[in-house]
Amino acid sequence: MEDSRIVDLYWMRSECAITETASKYGNYCYAIAYNILRDKEDADESVNDTYLGAWNTIPPHRPSVLGTFLGKITRRVSLKRWRDSHRDKRGGSQVSLALDELSECVPSNVVVEDQIIAMELAKTLNRFIASLPVTERQVFLCRYWYLDSIEKISMDFCFSSSKVKSMLHRTRTKLLSYLKKEGLV
Repeated sequence: MEDSRIVDLYWMRSECAITETASKYGNYCYAIAYNILRDKEDADESVNDTYLGAWNTIPPHRPSVLGTFLGKITRRVSLKRWRDSHRDKRGGSQVSLALDELSECVPSNVVVEDQIIAMELAKTLNRFIASLPVTERQVFLCRYWYLDSIEKISMDFCFSSSKVKSMLHRTRTKLLSYLKKEGLV
């Protein structure tokens, strides 16, 4: 079913919207949730919370790209679930590793509640990511958006682990330089 038709079902408050969303985007949302949580039951719950989030958000919001919209909800819900379950401990999971790697670049004085700075940072990050060569952008997003492991990225792109680590390190260095140039660090 077309995305616009699925969104129309949400607007009509038809329960078929959830069924159609699950049919078309269930595996996609599950992959995002599982990459973050590494637990089948938690991933399933996050996907269900994604459907609830979509139900509660559409309407009034009408997403232009339904897949991206659902992916953002899934990621947000899964990261919240991960933070809640790891509040007092730091494990060796891909989430903490990826977030630790990015902590060198993202300014520590950014306050989440300050929406203006957060929006400017998001715009700047989007410009930076758009400026990257395609492969470098894909590797960066696999690691820091989808939170894939170095090993998975290596297999997906047929690169050695050291090449992926090196590519990510160079990209983070470029990001830090870019953020400094933009006055955000």
